[in-house]
Amino acid sequence: MYRFAPSPTGDMHIGNLRAAIFNYICAKQKGVDFILRIEDTDTARNIAGKEEEIKEILKLFGISWQHFYVQSQNLKFHRQMALKLVSKKKAFACFCTSEELEAKKEAAKLAKKAYRYDGTCENLTDSEVLMNEKPFVIRLKKPSKTMEFEDLIKGKLKFEPEAVDSFVIMRADKTPTYNFACAVDDMLEGVTCIIRGEDHVSNTPKQEHIRASLNYDKKMSYAHLPIILNEEGVKMSKREAHSSVKWLLDEGILPESIANYLIMLGNKTPRELFTLEESFEFFDIKKVSKAPARFDLKKLLQLNREHIKLMSDEALCEALGFKDFKLNETLKKDFANLAKFYTQEASTIKELRAKFALIFGKKDFGEFSAECELILKALKDLNLPETYEEFKTSLMKATNLKGKSFFMPLRLVLTGSVHGPELAELYGFLKKFLKFRE
Repeated sequence: MYRFAPSPTGDMHIGNLRAAIFNYICAKQKGVDFILRIEDTDTARNIAGKEEEIKEILKLFGISWQHFYVQSQNLKFHRQMALKLVSKKKAFACFCTSEELEAKKEAAKLAKKAYRYDGTCENLTDSEVLMNEKPFVIRLKKPSKTMEFEDLIKGKLKFEPEAVDSFVIMRADKTPTYNFACAVDDMLEGVTCIIRGEDHVSNTPKQEHIRASLNYDKKMSYAHLPIILNEEGVKMSKREAHSSVKWLLDEGILPESIANYLIMLGNKTPRELFTLEESFEFFDIKKVSKAPARFDLKKLLQLNREHIKLMSDEALCEALGFKDFKLNETLKKDFANLAKFYTQEASTIKELRAKFALIFGKKDFGEFSAECELILKALKDLNLPETYEEFKTSLMKATNLKGKSFFMPLRLVLTGSVHGPELAELYGFLKKFLKFRE
């Protein structure tokens, strides 16, 4: 089974979504279940409403799940497993204060050595533990041998015991640390493959060690996705607007386009344009590049234009805000065709809405008001010809306007803007909407 395990601590970023998409594709390819788990044990950072937002975003992308878990609801199991490790002498109570540990870390820093827990509390007797009234954490004893595992993207990875260390699995407030809760949950939920960002590579030996210490012997596969860089080649920050999936969607970039782009990112695909479902046929997690992938917003916008062209008339009209209008099939097609024509200069649904607002909304004719009124008056009485050349000639004759005094006002009347596509091309798409003006 595959899982996606986000925290409800902020906007979902593209790295999260990429991991969700890859896990979902692999689950579909293998014909196994997909799990959504909300990792909410960091209560201080949780944001109300983010859990539902995560669900809604996944649904927008066509990602469904067969099992849903909330990590905090597993607290009793986390505590039971921690006590089991203590009883088996695989974990121990540590009474070292944060001040004591900080002093040791500072000493290691001055000595230019990596800090490692020095085992102060590891060999305390049962009576010494029982007699001690200070708050304590629970630490898992470090592994006794080199740990290694095969990463589907990075290949074989090795970690020496010192790199894993005797790390904390339960805090003093009796809540689990990230690694312990995550490892136990994956074990309880039957997860068999974990695809996540490479910032989790250092967590993997710890989670493997936790499960091994609990005598869990089922094999776990891993794939750690390289980081995503911004356009300047620097690791993309969550503070950058376009790292937020919500921001991309609010800007009018389609879920289909975002999924298409994230599957392509750092990957070789047989073609550029495809849907999430179509990727089930060719996606191979082992072919994802080991190198960081650079995010290119321009490329995403190019894909978005192409996906807009592929939308059905009904879906495009709904996206443009015509959901509440009772449009017949002919009008839907006319509006959709006009929108698809405008993808030559509009890359998002948001930009297309702005174009439509100018075309069909109240216009500001400015310095060309007199000329525009002449054209509007002439349009009322004009039998619209088939070609733009005939249309232009007829209007010029009816208004006695020519040159800049004709073309600029005509563009304003038709589109609400002094700039835009060639009127000769636009006329065929706008002709059906021209009998409107007062």
